[in-house]
Amino acid sequence: MTALPLESKPGTASPPGATWRLLRGANVADRIYKGILTTLALGLPLFLIVLVTQLVVSAWPSIRRFGFSFLWNSVWDPVAGVFGAAPMVFGTIASAFLALLMAVPLALGVAIFLTEFAPKWVRQPVAFLVELLAAIPSVVYGLWGIFVLIPFLRSHVVPPLRAVLGWTPFFSGVFYGNSLLAGSIILAIMIVPYIAAVSREILLAVPGTQREAALGMGATRWEAVWTAVVPYGRAGLLGAVILGLGRALGETMAVTMLIGNRHDIGLSVLQPAYTMAAAIANEFSEATTSLYLSALFEVGLLLFVITVLVNALARILIWRVARGTAAGSRAL
Repeated sequence: MTALPLESKPGTASPPGATWRLLRGANVADRIYKGILTTLALGLPLFLIVLVTQLVVSAWPSIRRFGFSFLWNSVWDPVAGVFGAAPMVFGTIASAFLALLMAVPLALGVAIFLTEFAPKWVRQPVAFLVELLAAIPSVVYGLWGIFVLIPFLRSHVVPPLRAVLGWTPFFSGVFYGNSLLAGSIILAIMIVPYIAAVSREILLAVPGTQREAALGMGATRWEAVWTAVVPYGRAGLLGAVILGLGRALGETMAVTMLIGNRHDIGLSVLQPAYTMAAAIANEFSEATTSLYLSALFEVGLLLFVITVLVNALARILIWRVARGTAAGSRAL
């Protein structure tokens, strides 16, 4: 009979060094695998640091020249060398906010319908078609907006809106087509599939016992959804909304084609506006001076900072909302 190794014999303690090498992963393949994973894990933060450093270095001449006035100055004059990003910041935030106002109810409605009320033979085809919207290129959305959306708004939407709400500053002025309203609507259409798809997965992950408990206490199907299902997954639903907001803040081509690209601040959604992403796309190739180029880099840095702040705020809100809820929600 073959003798067992010393560390494997019953009743014999394994040498401490051999056990430690085994637990530590002294195998060459394990070390290589661990090194690859560590490199990949550290690569993304390192890339982020490099990106921020490059933005700050490239934008430093503009930061040093204009300081904080760059944030609230509305003058953008490349000839005179005076730059201010206030209209771009306003247009970016306003268009994203309006897009969320339109997209969130629609996306959540689609998600709730597909998970709670739709027949089984309808759920998969409709879910596939909704998610297919995310695969459409941005420039196609822009072309559709120019040739279909704007004429429809001009003929059927804006006239009744102006007749009812024209006395407010939000619907005043002449509607030429390319406007904050058109850009916000195209943004809403583009972010609906993202919010709906994530929300649907969140609702599907809610345990069936939540629904059964509410129905057993006499609630209707809608009351069960509103009082038991949605509160259970509210942290994940909030994350889905923030995902759509991040998509709206950074969208470029479709918004550039529809928002009008006018460097001005106005309360009316019928007037043209400008976004930071659209300004970079439009003017980067035209930046003939170093200060002009630096100002565009500072616009990019502002867009990056706003995106990070929005995501950080979203994470804080998710932590606060998910505190004390079920583990499935808190994990999100």
